[in-house]
Amino acid sequence: MITKAITKKFPFLLSIFLLSVFSSIEVVGQQTLESTNQALRYSRYSRLSLKIIPIQESPRNFILQIPIEKLEENAVFSDYTFSFTILSSYNQPFTDENLTTLSEMDLKLNTQNHFYFEQRIRVPDEQQVAIAFLKVVDTRQGDEYYYHMDLISPFVLGHPNFGAYFGNNIPFDQSFLIQEEALLFKTKGPVSLHSYFYPASFEAPYPPMEIKPSPVPREIEVINEGDFLANIPKDFEKKGYYFIQSDTNSTEGLMIKTVPQAFPRVESWEEMVDMVVYISTRREHEALLAAEDKKIALDQYWIGLTKNEETAKTLIREYFRQIEFANILFTDFKEGWKTDKGMVYTVMGPPNGVTFRQNAEIWTYGDLNSNSKINFTFARVKNILTPNYYTLNRSRALQPEWFKSITLWRSGKMDF
Repeated sequence: MITKAITKKFPFLLSIFLLSVFSSIEVVGQQTLESTNQALRYSRYSRLSLKIIPIQESPRNFILQIPIEKLEENAVFSDYTFSFTILSSYNQPFTDENLTTLSEMDLKLNTQNHFYFEQRIRVPDEQQVAIAFLKVVDTRQGDEYYYHMDLISPFVLGHPNFGAYFGNNIPFDQSFLIQEEALLFKTKGPVSLHSYFYPASFEAPYPPMEIKPSPVPREIEVINEGDFLANIPKDFEKKGYYFIQSDTNSTEGLMIKTVPQAFPRVESWEEMVDMVVYISTRREHEALLAAEDKKIALDQYWIGLTKNEETAKTLIREYFRQIEFANILFTDFKEGWKTDKGMVYTVMGPPNGVTFRQNAEIWTYGDLNSNSKINFTFARVKNILTPNYYTLNRSRALQPEWFKSITLWRSGKMDF
């Protein structure tokens, strides 16, 4: 009766109301960076690894290098569809209408390990935020891969106006470089670039429920290495990280983390001792650090946890596999396992849900539609070395799930 009365007396208002309801449903159903689950980018079973590397030719003009690494053997172009667009916000929908399809004719290179595209774009003068967005669909099973990179935003201090390349002309798309390997820097501007070297090392982060701030070194050593010629291969011999610039009076530059030959795998028994800090008690870890023979101490440690030698072997293999993935996925100027994301990934495993906001990245564990799910929120921090630097929002509320996962590790029952 009430509905009929409203319909009779206010048909226009009712139509406006229904239109607004259906419009909001449509918007909610559209994909945006804030609503799309991107957990596949951190899966241990991904078939591709996507990257967008901007070269900034002017404040509004960019070359987008798009190297897509083939993680499966003998990857075939026709098994995937590729598309990209430039978004103006993290809640702007991306649809077939505003995505540009990349065909095989658009490939700049198709190597054994990469599909490589390059696109030139201009951001309109009135656009305050610009985000390069890439979508790849595996047509065999429908898996959707995504990647995005802020071109213009409050968290970006600028992008370099030069590119770094491997010997096969594929852009340097990794988060680390093995010591003594070389890169080729190409620039249309100055004939030389400038190098700063930071021989810094970092401690493992505090656990998620530790709300006091981590210690920060008062001084960081910086070695000014001076200029070097572009367009000639440059070696990176020392362990640490480098910051390469074309203009030392600007904030734009490229950070290159250098690592030992074994990386992303474990290099030594001493390194293994450092890495078990996440699942050890303080007393256990101090005993390992003090042990003269680290190998014997570690053997006793692992068998002591599981009380079974075969279970211990499986546990060691799984734990350091997590460390390896963390190093591949999250290395910045720190080794990946020492970052907040790497710590959570090592202990909790790959997240079930990954969503982005302009100022944060949210990982969800558990059933995404359940009230029992738990979120880890990584706040985005402006950083001159990288446009994608995040720190965990620590909270004592995370302690129960954290200890639960550690207990599973220590009993040899953790399974991803």
